[in-house]
Amino acid sequence: MLENWDFLIAELVVLLVLAAILGVIVGWILFGRRHQASVQTGEVEVLRAELATCRDAGQDQAAEIARLQDKLAAVERSGEALAGDDPLPGGADAGQAEKPATLTAPRDGTPDDLKRIKGVGPKLEALVNDLGFFHFDQIANWTDAEVAWVDANLEGFKGRVSRDNWVEQAKVLASGGSTA
Repeated sequence: MLENWDFLIAELVVLLVLAAILGVIVGWILFGRRHQASVQTGEVEVLRAELATCRDAGQDQAAEIARLQDKLAAVERSGEALAGDDPLPGGADAGQAEKPATLTAPRDGTPDDLKRIKGVGPKLEALVNDLGFFHFDQIANWTDAEVAWVDANLEGFKGRVSRDNWVEQAKVLASGGSTA
């Protein structure tokens, strides 16, 4: 009968070891998944918070872009300068700007070399010619209101007449002088 007990004890030990291994595996699966789920939940919450922050910042930026686009459109429509600047260079405002006298072609078929005015290059000279200004004496006789009109109508070069003092330079050049 003792012989059967040894077999039974060995069987019990094997079954206990198998039960322990099975318990560890089941525990690892259940605990590991819960732990992994809690880690993932934490990461998900952090990512959601970051996404919300980015969305808020994006909405703020979109609102600022829309505001600036509206302001730019209003300025372009009215011919006024941006807030904080003089309304128009030269001290005139949009209501005081008036178009100077223009020519359809240069007198005697030869325009003055307007590039001699500091700040005027080939592109700007062509634009000024397109507006009807070909000679130094035309520019030299501009009033503040006329300067404001030209400043507002120089596409891509707005404000250059006032900034570069074209009228003073043109007076010197029209009288035969030179600008250094």
